[in-house]
Amino acid sequence: MEEDLISIVVPVYHAEQFLKDTIKTIKEQTYKNWELIFINDCSPDKSVEIIQKAMKENKKIKLLQLKENSGAAVARNTGIQEAKGKYLVFIDADDLWEKEKLKKQIEFMKNKDCAFSFTSYEFADEKGIGNGKIVRVPEKINYKQALKNTTIWTSTVMFDVEKLGKELIQMPNVKRGQDTATWWKVLKQIPYAYGMDEVLSYYRRTNDSLSSNKIKALKRTWSLYRKVEHLNIVYSFYNFCWYVLNAIKRRI
Repeated sequence: MEEDLISIVVPVYHAEQFLKDTIKTIKEQTYKNWELIFINDCSPDKSVEIIQKAMKENKKIKLLQLKENSGAAVARNTGIQEAKGKYLVFIDADDLWEKEKLKKQIEFMKNKDCAFSFTSYEFADEKGIGNGKIVRVPEKINYKQALKNTTIWTSTVMFDVEKLGKELIQMPNVKRGQDTATWWKVLKQIPYAYGMDEVLSYYRRTNDSLSSNKIKALKRTWSLYRKVEHLNIVYSFYNFCWYVLNAIKRRI
């Protein structure tokens, strides 16, 4: 039986430090029927050169160029429109996957007959080495639960494009948190997203950005409640308290 095509969408901006690792982690996948779509968001470094070299070595790698710096949402949406796969996944340019990530997750999707899945993951240092801090995911999550628990991480998500359609998985064009807003948007249309409690991805974090990222994350999530989901202030505060508690649990 012919394997279903998986489209891998990667926005690129200031990514040259990690791009070779990103390409390597995808080329080493045991599941081979994939296409890798990079979207260059006017990155000023040598990212394009690295991608173009990889393209010469592997025809499954593609590069799209944005005319102006537009942010992650526009970049990912451009990749989604170009994607030809039955399934679609995201990976950020500094993250890593286990070699069987795609194979195991697509088998999970088929067994569950689901449209949206995500996996557990481990935090990693700048070198991509796991630090033992693992985020375990629930068996399934619905819209109301997802408002309280932003456990779904972008580089672990897999969509069945045929079940959902490209329009539904297009990301809202907000500066920050467009991925979380997308999970909420999809979950308003389907009963659940299904969690695969196995570490298949590594979330690389740089030491100098951790404190500022925490503050930005708090502001971002509050803004999503109020400006994207248009929740009233009481319900926003209720979900925000749960969000903070769950975020703390993920990091201890």
